[in-house]
Amino acid sequence: MADGRSDKSRRLELGRQRRARTRAKVIAAAFELFGEEQGLYSRIEDVSQRAGITRATFYDHFSGMAELRDAVTYEVTHDFLTAVSHTIQALPDPRERISVAIRLYLDRVRRVPGWGRSMINLSANGIIFGAETFREAEQTVTHAIAAGQLSVTDPALGRDAILGTTIAAISTMLREERGADYPEEVVAMILVGLGVPPGDAGEIARRPLPELVPLPPAQSI
Repeated sequence: MADGRSDKSRRLELGRQRRARTRAKVIAAAFELFGEEQGLYSRIEDVSQRAGITRATFYDHFSGMAELRDAVTYEVTHDFLTAVSHTIQALPDPRERISVAIRLYLDRVRRVPGWGRSMINLSANGIIFGAETFREAEQTVTHAIAAGQLSVTDPALGRDAILGTTIAAISTMLREERGADYPEEVVAMILVGLGVPPGDAGEIARRPLPELVPLPPAQSI
């Protein structure tokens, strides 16, 4: 009897592992597709073919492309966002936290263009940069407003200014060659829009960029 229960438990665990591997394979295939030039137009058939699964198997894991997009966005952004948040926590100036966060995102796009294309394509039909980043950006603006560092009074407006301009800057960086200081120019413009005096905005945007704080091994990027 005990052996029967043990065998059943092993079968269930093996099934769970297979399901997790298949789901991970689908997410990885979708990430590859979204990172391509025409990734915005990826279909269930494209993902299934890239992952080497049937359409029926796709629907065993996701209800459709919308749910898959949410899953891919989380996988693509979560660890990086966590590392960025951990890095800017050490900065006492809330305006610099905004600056460093944006610059780290743009720096990653410069180093990993496919990641940037994924951000563009995933944001096109959903929340810009995903729900986690969306909330984090608004929270960062809220703290800066509370500290009296910004003239904008609506955190949602500040959030939209940051995310909207940043996603547009990513698109520009992927389409054309920009100077080495383009991220700093983008940040200075955003800060001025949020109410930081131009002189201060330029100085804050050009402060030394801290290294991304590594996460513990279980959370590494």
